[in-house]
Amino acid sequence: MDNSLSVLEKVEKLSLSTNQIDRITGINSLKNLKILSLGRNNIKTFSGLEAIGEHLQELWISYNQIEKIRGISGLKALRVLYMAHNLVKDWVEFNKLADLPKLEEFLFRGNPLIENLEEEVWREKCIKVLPNLKILDAVPVVT
Repeated sequence: MDNSLSVLEKVEKLSLSTNQIDRITGINSLKNLKILSLGRNNIKTFSGLEAIGEHLQELWISYNQIEKIRGISGLKALRVLYMAHNLVKDWVEFNKLADLPKLEEFLFRGNPLIENLEEEVWREKCIKVLPNLKILDAVPVVT
């Protein structure tokens, strides 16, 4: 990713999936961006999203190399987060997702953290951290 994206300042949806991207850069001027798709890259962190955190509503970042969840706290408008098949294996990291007050839809399957958990246990733990969820791993949350 580079500064050539700066000419897209009015874009609302952007897909950069399957591009061998290893870090998020050059999106600071995308002030209207609501949906960003970065799936199937080599991204390791959420760093670089801070400048669009006030308006980004959906982030599709599955099939990357994310192990640490730092940098996500600034995504205050995020409603949808797809981050399946990454490398998150630590509850301390997972708990940082509690900083996303508007998150309603979350896809997390395929991360090492939950591979040995029964589905019911996983859903219960996740909903404690993310109480506003309506859809978890493509299944409606029943309250």
